[in-house]
Amino acid sequence: MIKLIASDIDGTLVKDGSHELNPELYGIISALHERGIQFAAASGRQWISIEKLFSPVCRKIFYLSDNGSYIGCCGRSLFLNTIDRDMAVELIRDIRSVPGLEVMVSGPDVIYLDTKDEEFLDWCVHGYRFRIRQVKDVAEVDDRIIKVSAYKKHGIQAATTGIVSRYSDRMKVSVSGDMWLDCMARGVSKGHAIATLQESLDIRPEETMVFGDQMNDLEMMDQAYYSFAVGNARPEVKAAARFRADTNQNDGVLKILKCL
Repeated sequence: MIKLIASDIDGTLVKDGSHELNPELYGIISALHERGIQFAAASGRQWISIEKLFSPVCRKIFYLSDNGSYIGCCGRSLFLNTIDRDMAVELIRDIRSVPGLEVMVSGPDVIYLDTKDEEFLDWCVHGYRFRIRQVKDVAEVDDRIIKVSAYKKHGIQAATTGIVSRYSDRMKVSVSGDMWLDCMARGVSKGHAIATLQESLDIRPEETMVFGDQMNDLEMMDQAYYSFAVGNARPEVKAAARFRADTNQNDGVLKILKCL
């Protein structure tokens, strides 16, 4: 019997940066909840963005936000994984040294930006619906840091090869799509967050179903027997998953959940 379902959001349930889900999903999540099946939204997004996206059922789901750095529900954190401040500041400076990159610093409840790019800022606020605070210098933020991200409109992987090589032995560094590089505390991942939920709820991998499309979803595939790659997923994710779902554009996740 399935007891836990976890799904990525951008590229799996919706287009990147979208703030609209298929409304049918809310009814499905409510019906699953009544049957004792837990649903977790596993995303690189901030928990506040997830809560807004799932607002009709936000009290019935878990948030595995910031790629697993934050585990919470009902607007409160259950587990938090922070980054060493000195390392975060060093990383911020290295991201800034690469032309064309924007840097984003995530605290537990606020995302900090010092960008001058109004289009990028507008997309973060109105696309992702992040809770943003504009500051003079993100390296001087007085808050716990759970994630540092580099953003480039296209080609993030090629632009950040040097950063990945410098930090991959000290942090969890994960490419998400063509735009984001997310850096978290070592050992943090969506898969680790799912394992934490499984242990807390006494749920086995054989009772777990997951959905994903990008490299930051790979660890999830190891935590569930029912691992699904959506049709538009990267080849690495398809290779790691046991099963296939339709594309995000064709509501692949919803189609599977309707069959449960």
